[in-house]
Amino acid sequence: MSDDLDRIRADSIERIQSARDGAELDDLGRALLGKKSPLVAIRRTLGDLDGDERKVVGRALNEVTEALKAALDQRRAVFAEAERAASLAGERLDLTERTDRLRLGHLHPITQTRDRLEDVFTGMGFTVAEGPEVESDWYAFEALNIPAAHPARSMWDTLYVELGEPGTTLLRPHTSPVQIRLMESQEPPLYSVMPGRVYRNETTDATHLAVFHQIEGLVVDRGITFGDLSGTIDAFTKAYFGADVESRLRPSYFPFTEPSAEFDVQRSDGSWLELGGCGMVHPEVLEAVGIDPEAWTGFAFGFGIDRLDSVLNGIDDIREYQRNDIRFLNQF
Repeated sequence: MSDDLDRIRADSIERIQSARDGAELDDLGRALLGKKSPLVAIRRTLGDLDGDERKVVGRALNEVTEALKAALDQRRAVFAEAERAASLAGERLDLTERTDRLRLGHLHPITQTRDRLEDVFTGMGFTVAEGPEVESDWYAFEALNIPAAHPARSMWDTLYVELGEPGTTLLRPHTSPVQIRLMESQEPPLYSVMPGRVYRNETTDATHLAVFHQIEGLVVDRGITFGDLSGTIDAFTKAYFGADVESRLRPSYFPFTEPSAEFDVQRSDGSWLELGGCGMVHPEVLEAVGIDPEAWTGFAFGFGIDRLDSVLNGIDDIREYQRNDIRFLNQF
C-alpha cells in the first residue's frame, strides 16, 4: 500500500507541474483529491487493515494528500503571477521620449479668423463681450426696436425653444442681444465687439448655414457721428485686409439703426463685395436700456465670420467648415 501511495504521489506531482493553465489545474485537482480520486479509494480500505497498519497507511495517506495540495497551491501561484505580469504589461504606459517630429493639431479656421478679428479690434481700442446663445425674445428683438408685430421679424428665420411661454425663448439669430446686455450692465462710453455663434432656421447651401458665426461692434459715447462709423469701418478694413483695400457704405435698412448702411470692400479685380451692415444706434434702442439718446449717441456694425473667411481663402462652399474633413482643415 505504501508503494502505491509513493507512486500516486510522484505521478500526481508530475501531472501538476505539467498543467498548462489554471483551468487545467482545477480539473486535475478534482481528479487527484475529489471523491473519485485514487486517494479516496485507498482511504475507504483503511477499515480492512489492522490497527498498526491502519495508522501507518493513514499517516502516509495524509502526507500524500497534503503534498498534493501544496503542489497545487504552488502551481496556482505560478499561474497567478504570470497573469498579473501579463495584466501589468497590458496596462504599461510607454514613457519613452519620442525623437521624431510630432504632427500637432491647430485651431479650426473659423476660430483662427475670430481670434484675428478680436486682435484687430482690441488693437483699435475695443473690448470683447460675450453673452448666452439661448436668449429671451426681449433681448433678441423687443429691445432692438423689433416688437412682435414688426414686419422686420421676417428678416430672421428664428429657432424657438420649448422654455417658458411659447415664442419667448429662442436660439439667438444674431449677437445683437449682447449689445443690449452690455448697455444694461455698463455705463457709457462703450467700445466693444461681440463675436459668437448664431442660429437661423434656414436651409444650408454653398453660401448659407443654419449655425454660423458673427462679430458685431458697438460704440456709445458723447458726440458720436456717422463720420466716426465710416472712419472705423475704413480703419478696420485696412487693418484686416491691408492698406490698399478700399471700403464704402451704401444706404440700407435695419430696425435697430437709423440711418443704416451696408459696407463693402473692393476686391483686386475692382468689384465690390458686401461684408455686413452698420448704422447709428436707433434712439429707441438707447431708451430701451435706459440711456438718454439726447446725451449719448452711438453706432453698431456686424458681419459673418464664416463668410469673411471663405472670401479670404477662396472657399466656394461654406459648408466645408462644418464637414470636418481633415484634408480641408489641414490647409489652414
